[in-house]
Amino acid sequence: MEVWGAPTLEGRIVRLEPLGAEHLDDLWAASRDPAVWTWLPILQPDQPAALRAWLDEALAGPYLALATILLAEGRAIGSTRFMALRPEHRSVEIGWTWLASSAWGTGANVEAKLLQLTHAFETWGCRRVELKTDALNERSRGAIEALGAHFEGIHRKHQLVRGGENRDTAWYAIFDDDWPGVRSRLEGRLQQS
Repeated sequence: MEVWGAPTLEGRIVRLEPLGAEHLDDLWAASRDPAVWTWLPILQPDQPAALRAWLDEALAGPYLALATILLAEGRAIGSTRFMALRPEHRSVEIGWTWLASSAWGTGANVEAKLLQLTHAFETWGCRRVELKTDALNERSRGAIEALGAHFEGIHRKHQLVRGGENRDTAWYAIFDDDWPGVRSRLEGRLQQS
């Protein structure tokens, strides 16, 4: 069976590289705005050791965790992951994405998604890429829909998050047949940023 490894992917705004301990100080600084953590599954880390525990979990998990590096400044501004790796089905999930609030609306997330989707469809030959978010997270749902992803429904009572809160999860997918149009749309959005 094919094994997918953590790639390094570079655009003009960001580089995605394998997450490591060397990113911890930058990520601590990037994670200080409580708004960043509003919809993430865990509570905002209140000390560097708590963020280190998150990083250790990310590195130990069955996924490929990446740091999002802002090229203009050479520092980590967030993180994202390839998850639910299923090479035998040519399917993957992109998720656990967060960015410093200062990077919101800058094109960094659009480019990161373009880099990840390009890698999934054109390098790994994926047929399906999944994305999910808290069903109440309208901002994230809008961003996923703007990618051109298909809404596939809500999984009710999908997870307990942030210390015991219920999370209903909105599921989306992009298919290989859609990829040329999705890619063109994302490239157009990046040209405007």
